[in-house]
Amino acid sequence: MDGPTITDHSGGMQRREPLGGAEFAPETTYLNSASSGLLPARSAAALRAALDESASYGTMGRDYFAAASASRAAFARLMGVPAERVAVGSSVAVQSAFVAASLPADAEVLAPEGDFSSLVNPLAARPGLTLRTVPLEALADEVRPGTALVAFSAVQSRDGRIADLAAVREAARAHGARTYLDATQAAGWLPLRAADFDFVVAGAFKWLLCPRGTTFMAFGGELGAGAPWPAAPHAGWVAGEDLDASNYGLIRPAATARRFDEPHAFYSYVGAEQSLALIDELGVDTIHAHNTALAAHYRAGLAERGLTPVSAPGSAIVSTPGLTDAEHRLSEAGVRISVRGGLLRAAFHLYNSTDDVERLLSLLG
Repeated sequence: MDGPTITDHSGGMQRREPLGGAEFAPETTYLNSASSGLLPARSAAALRAALDESASYGTMGRDYFAAASASRAAFARLMGVPAERVAVGSSVAVQSAFVAASLPADAEVLAPEGDFSSLVNPLAARPGLTLRTVPLEALADEVRPGTALVAFSAVQSRDGRIADLAAVREAARAHGARTYLDATQAAGWLPLRAADFDFVVAGAFKWLLCPRGTTFMAFGGELGAGAPWPAAPHAGWVAGEDLDASNYGLIRPAATARRFDEPHAFYSYVGAEQSLALIDELGVDTIHAHNTALAAHYRAGLAERGLTPVSAPGSAIVSTPGLTDAEHRLSEAGVRISVRGGLLRAAFHLYNSTDDVERLLSLLG
């Protein structure tokens, strides 16, 4: 499935072709995976088949749970935890509200300044919690004895900065704080281990190439080691141990992380099963090398033009000030890209190539 890497003798850079073969044939130069990913051909085909099936078998399909179960297992493999430690859901905000509900009423939560709203807003909205924000670079140093939870994104959405995961994890452990990692902008290209953190959430419609409405929560750390599960305030019938007996009245919660499942969007997980299979086939390490090489090529081209992006070493996201007025022109030329916080944000993923980078640079030049 890997695309070839060809040496470009004229420029001294290695030329990279897209990964994924015939899975992708976009009509655009798509550099916007930090907003949402492209849907692989296999996922689109599975969705069409599910829609056709619904005309005879209803909108839960012939087997409502099969695709979600396969997707749960695939995400678990990706994050290095057993499938029993993964819950499925629909949004990061819902999972953040669940994490907030698991904390004592007077707890302090530490988070980076300007982190993504779906992560931090539900924590701030929980009555009694104190949300303290600090610069990302100071996050590990700012953990203190009264901190109950450190909530942060592995990769910042606005500008691609990568958190010092090891330093934050160790600081939290030293002070008895739990960790809540948002991997939405990382899962699918940045190697991660869910076991290193207490809660790991990922909205899967970006770098994991799943339909929107697909979200996973993995439990690691003390929870993965057998600590008591927190309460599940949003538990519905799908969270019951015996699904056949969970439709009416009080349920007996599942003995696994399925007790935290939301009733999932059937079609979203039909597509997710196929998309996650592609990520698994290609391998995160291969995707990481591909994405970061393209990002490095783009940074070098920006430097040649006297432009300086936000410092985010090793990131697949490159955000640059002073270029926001180029978005409309790029869009008219068929380049899909985004502006966030006064920065032109380019995101390089497996379906991108050296040609995409050079086209973007040419249009900016």
